[in-house]
Amino acid sequence: MKTRDKILLSSLELFNEQGERNVTTNHIAAYLAISPGNLYYHFRNKSDIIYEIFQEYEKLVDYYLDIPENRPLNLDDMTFYLESVFDGLWSYRFLHRDLENLLDRDQRLRSDYREFTDRCLAAISKIFEKLAEGGILEPQPDALRAAMSLNVWLIVTNWMAFLKTAHGEKASACLTLHELKQGIYQVLTLELPYVTPVYREQVMELRERYRPTMPEQEDEREVSAG
Repeated sequence: MKTRDKILLSSLELFNEQGERNVTTNHIAAYLAISPGNLYYHFRNKSDIIYEIFQEYEKLVDYYLDIPENRPLNLDDMTFYLESVFDGLWSYRFLHRDLENLLDRDQRLRSDYREFTDRCLAAISKIFEKLAEGGILEPQPDALRAAMSLNVWLIVTNWMAFLKTAHGEKASACLTLHELKQGIYQVLTLELPYVTPVYREQVMELRERYRPTMPEQEDEREVSAG
């Protein structure tokens, strides 16, 4: 692996584990056992590293949200999109821990994130349209579909912040992929009123897989199991 790629991979790992604000370029260089000068040869500063990591995140989400044009979508497709988006969110979770601060510090990132958001909203709306073609959702007027797309986007991008603020320090320090994917329950709850009767039971069963549990509930389960 090239040094530049190692820097990006290690930076992502450190940002995710320790928080971007707690990691400096010197920390990254020390983690890789290279000199700060070697790191600066590839990246001028930490902002450049973050910006390039975000570009990789963009590519991943764009790949996940590639929507087939030649057929309607089915329940397996719905599950794939939800799982994939939350997997991507987990892999790049530092971006959404302190997104507002990151965007305030880098004009390039703020501009690119705005375009990224627009693409994601268009893709979500297209997914709803294709699910309606597949008979899973009721057909929706454009305005309603746009509003639902925005609400889904707000749930996805803010679910991590909710876990941190609502569940206290424990959830913030020990957040797991399982807990993050409980946000899928919220997305499916939003969609449920528009699910056609023939698919309602299946969507409710799918939703139940992701039902959120509070940290105290997890503790009670562990005690009961013990």
